Order: sequence, then structure tokens, then C-alpha cells
Amino acid sequence: MEILIDNIGELFDGHRIIRDTCIHIKEGRIESIGVRERADEVIDAEGKFVMPGFIDPHTHTVFAGSREFELEWKIEGKSYSEIAEMGGGILYTVKETRRASKEELVKQMEERLREMLSHGTTTVEIKSGYGLDRETEIKMLEAIQEVKRKTKMDVVPTFLAHAIPSGREAEEYTEEIISEIIPEVGKRKLAEFCDVFCEKGYFDVEQSRRILMKGREYGMLPKIHADEFSCIGCSRMAAEINAVSADHLLMAGEEEMKTLAGAGVVATLLPATPFVLNTSYPDARRMKEIGLTIALATDFNPNCYVANMQFIVQLACYKMGMMPLEALRAATINAAKAIKRDGEVGSIERGKKGDVLITNVASHKFIPYKIGVNMVRKVIKEGELVYSED
Repeated sequence: MEILIDNIGELFDGHRIIRDTCIHIKEGRIESIGVRERADEVIDAEGKFVMPGFIDPHTHTVFAGSREFELEWKIEGKSYSEIAEMGGGILYTVKETRRASKEELVKQMEERLREMLSHGTTTVEIKSGYGLDRETEIKMLEAIQEVKRKTKMDVVPTFLAHAIPSGREAEEYTEEIISEIIPEVGKRKLAEFCDVFCEKGYFDVEQSRRILMKGREYGMLPKIHADEFSCIGCSRMAAEINAVSADHLLMAGEEEMKTLAGAGVVATLLPATPFVLNTSYPDARRMKEIGLTIALATDFNPNCYVANMQFIVQLACYKMGMMPLEALRAATINAAKAIKRDGEVGSIERGKKGDVLITNVASHKFIPYKIGVNMVRKVIKEGELVYSED
């Protein structure tokens, strides 16, 4: 099957802007750009803006229940920890997720992924972490694997050590993760990455290091939730172990940024999180000046219910000072780097997967400019039309 996307007014290929061009996709892969070859099907872009599918490299899409009841507490100014003490937060979701069957988790996840796909996300990372025991964490990862087989999107599974179970000590649970959970996840190849929430009241730096190193023993590459609410050395540890990405970084200082940049760790920024928590945003401009590779992600979770990467680009521009092309690059090719997929997706280049978005706007600048609507008209995944607004 060959597809020609013709009459492209403006193309962002993941790196630069190309005008008045076309894309030829053959057997699901990019065959050429700018060459009008014969094809089985021609899709008219009608002079609009075209770009690679969005890559969302940090989500918590598998969980049961919702937490809309927390909204008024947030508006009243309650903190993340205060909301947890009032019966919300991670442990509420843990209770609901433990109660749900694997089939229920799959069904809810599929609905969320369809919404993501309709807004242009073609590759998504999904973390476990709302189980906090071996049985539920494995159930969540099995659900991710099932969805991975069923969805049109590329799904990247991650095991996440997310929080300390109620009534347990952090060190005790760390040992259970290292001795029981990670070995089973690794032997069954249920996850490609191992992540940990390194934070005061959760896993400290040394516990996080041990978890990530054990994950690496079983073939899971390290990622880390770092410097979100405090700066306790998570970023420095991420650099020391050559983590693929350090995510959040709301409280990262100058030295942390330089250390991550020197180690080549991708900085995955999640601007929807400070948006819903009413806190300050990471300093993307300074990170860029220092030389960090910046990726963007939704952090989709019951506390941050955002399925639309277009909104993330908008927040990155208005709240973190990123230019439109910088934000789009962070949401495509750099986001692919944050999950080690940049050789396959994230840009429109010969040999890569034919993951292409056709929008209903004329320029890339409309993505951050036209707020509150879906600008994606068609989504093509590996040469197949998988979503159309028509």
C-alpha cells in the first residue's frame, strides 16, 4: 500500500519547516519527501500544516476511577500532600485500581488512548504504579501489554515505583520491589523502562538508585521522577546512572541542569502538572541555554487528566517561554528520544514510520495560538488513516 500526502502548505518534519511539498509513504514507512510519485491513494492536505505524530513519553494512563472531587480542594489552595491526607491522591487511586479487574483497566485505557489518538498522539509511554503490590503492578503491566496488542498506537510500557503503600515502611517496600516485583516484570518482559518517584516522603535517592539499578539488571532502562516538589539529589543520581530521562524538574537548580546536560539525560517537562497544581513552571529557557535536550509530555493521570499534546505545546510556549518550533520539536523528535524511539518515530524522514498529522490550520504557529480546540484533521499511523474528523 502506497499513500501520497500532497498539497502540503507547510511541513514540520521534526527538525525544520518545509513549504509546498508532499510525503510518499510505502508499506507503512516514509519513502520520500518532496517527490510526487504514483500511489494507491492520494490524500489532499489542502495547503494546511502537516507534522509528525505527537510522542507522549510520560503518562499514567492505566488506572481505575477518577479524582474530580479533588478539584475544589485544589482551587481552595490545598497542597498535594494535604489532598492526600484528606483521602485523595495516589492512595485513593491505588484503592480503586486494586479493586478493578484487568478487563476493566483495559477498557478504560482504550477509551483514553482513543482520545489521545484523536488529538494526534501516535506513540505513548504508559507507566504502572497505582498497584503498590506485586499482584496489582503485574495486573497493570499485563493490561498495558494487552492494549499494546489492540491499539493502533505504539505503546511503551514502564514499571514505576510510585509511592509507599499505606502502613508500610519505605525500606521494606523497596526490598520487595527489588527482590520480588522487578524480577517477575523483567523475566516476563512486561516493561521496557523502570521509573521511580524520587521525592521526600516517597523513595529517597539511594532507594531510587537501587530500584533503577535492579531494573537495569533485568533489561529495563532507567527513567526518574526528579525534583518535582523538592531538590534532594535525584537529578544528580539520574546523571550518575545515565538515566534516559529525568522528568518534572520543577525544582531543579542550575547545577542540576548542568549535570543532566553533561550526562546527556533528556529533560522531560510536564507543564500540565503545575497547571493543575497551581505551582510554578520549570525554567525551559535556562535549560535550553545550558544545553539540555527538552521533551514534553502530558503526565496524563487522575490528578492531571490531559490527553491533548496540543495543549501541552501551548503551555510550553505561554508558561515556559518556548518558541513554537522548539515546543513542537520537544513534543516529537525529542519526546521520542525520551523513550529511545527516535530511530523509528518523532520525525518525517525516509525509513521511519509513516506517522503523520494533517491539521486544519495553515501554519505551525497556530498550534500554540489557537487554544481550546482540536486542530488535527487526520491521523495517519504507519501509512494507515486511523482518525479523521470528516
